[in-house]
Amino acid sequence: MLQYPHIDPVAIHLGPISVHWYGLMYIFGIFSAWFLIRYRAKIQPWSPIKPNQVADLILYMTFGIILGGRIGYIVFYNLSFYIHNPLQMFYLWDGGMSFHGGFIGVLLSFIFYARTININWMDLAEFVAPSVPVGLGAGRLGNFINGELWGRVTDSPIGMIFPTGGPLPRYPSQLFELFFEGIVLFAVLWLVTIKKRPRYLVFGLFLLLYSCARFICEFVRQPDPQYGFILFNWMTMGQILSLPMIILGVAVLTYICFKTRKNKVC
Repeated sequence: MLQYPHIDPVAIHLGPISVHWYGLMYIFGIFSAWFLIRYRAKIQPWSPIKPNQVADLILYMTFGIILGGRIGYIVFYNLSFYIHNPLQMFYLWDGGMSFHGGFIGVLLSFIFYARTININWMDLAEFVAPSVPVGLGAGRLGNFINGELWGRVTDSPIGMIFPTGGPLPRYPSQLFELFFEGIVLFAVLWLVTIKKRPRYLVFGLFLLLYSCARFICEFVRQPDPQYGFILFNWMTMGQILSLPMIILGVAVLTYICFKTRKNKVC
């Protein structure tokens, strides 16, 4: 059995203010996205945006992440609670963010920003896509430090006893997601986008790879306590929300293959 490191969730104490590692992971993800997008805008001639436009884009994305992630969590994961406790919708410091809601929010931010600079929003989304997994991985690391969203009980030698997870060892599912949703997804998308690709290819890859990684990792992650298993006594909310992304990703990649068959891309 592995030893949980017991890292203090609070990184910095500034008088009455406590700065949590989880919040710092969000900041790290946003700044890393700014750095990577700006870097790619400088070196890739097919960039849809200029380096001096990246800061404005990041501002749009940040609003999309926060609003979409929070609204998604409220709607997908705990709607009945927030209906009876509406003021707690604004208690962001208590946690409660959804990737799928944040994903929708970021897509909307691409659409709005692309209109302001008169470019195709899909070109913008695909250009930004390789920078997104860094933030996803950082978020999972923040979950691990917080000792939350841990995995199911296991007798595997890689199990850990989490401070809030009871006396039995559990899978460190946050680290699995960090690896597959963060490191692996970043490496694949970065390598694919070194050269210019047909429109929709990167979008389809992101949809398929992320959703498959999330769907698989959910098998070792503890289901949300307010829902448990929702379908067939094994499918979780995370898997249900990822399934449409898998289907759409396969459809997009299939479309690209048929469209580019003459050029022997597939």
